[in-house]
Amino acid sequence: MNDTYQVYLISDSTGETLDRIFTAIKAQFKNINYKIHTYSFTRTENQILKILADAEKYSSAVILYSIVDSNLAKHLANTSSKKKIPCFGVLGDLILSFSKLLNQKASHEPSGQYALNEEYYKRIEAIQFTMNHDDGNLVKEINKSDIILLGVSRTSKTPTAIYLANKGFKTSNIPLVNERSIPQFLRKNPKSYCIVGLNTEPERLADIRKNRLSSLRENTGGSYTNLEMITKEVNDAKNTFRKYNWPIIDVTRKSVEETAASVIKIYEIYKKND
Repeated sequence: MNDTYQVYLISDSTGETLDRIFTAIKAQFKNINYKIHTYSFTRTENQILKILADAEKYSSAVILYSIVDSNLAKHLANTSSKKKIPCFGVLGDLILSFSKLLNQKASHEPSGQYALNEEYYKRIEAIQFTMNHDDGNLVKEINKSDIILLGVSRTSKTPTAIYLANKGFKTSNIPLVNERSIPQFLRKNPKSYCIVGLNTEPERLADIRKNRLSSLRENTGGSYTNLEMITKEVNDAKNTFRKYNWPIIDVTRKSVEETAASVIKIYEIYKKND
């Protein structure tokens, strides 16, 4: 496929939803060449016309849009059709279906998901908490955590914790050097908190650590990157997690999003049995 598709992402808000949807779509197709044109906060017909005037320049233009104003969405769809530009809405049918299901009119308010409501402030609080409790900091306050992540160095604890915080979970992460590095009150009350162990394959961990040190222009030798030592470190971590019956997630082939989704499932089970 030699054509370079000119993909126009048109949104009446930040465009985050569209960006994620297109990321999911393009992952399903190999060897696709594309250039993205992003237009956020598009809320007038004049803006639409200017965007379409640009799209008309290309024979391979494709439009994806997320516009909740039904009149503006129709204007975009109709004008695109007249100009013979493929155009796909990602929310319209869903909003209409839910409106019928709930027997309730949609507000059609742009950026409605970003309203400064209780959920928004909960998420901000979770992010602040998580940043303050990164890498074993403020251990005395760890009892306020929703989720506690344990793992040896470079097992994606911090990015996973930040992702969870963006979902509204107060998350602490603690580097696992050995069993004694775990706060004593967690060892004494292993089931009083939602604790999740993150682990990975030794070979993969060795590569990550070497790349990390290389990017910092530091010596890549020593026990930190030694495969034999890492294998022992990983096995010791597994044994520690099993000793306290803490669930383990192997992050070797998981993205941060996938790891976080697994953590959330564990949290939901924990809360259900709490």
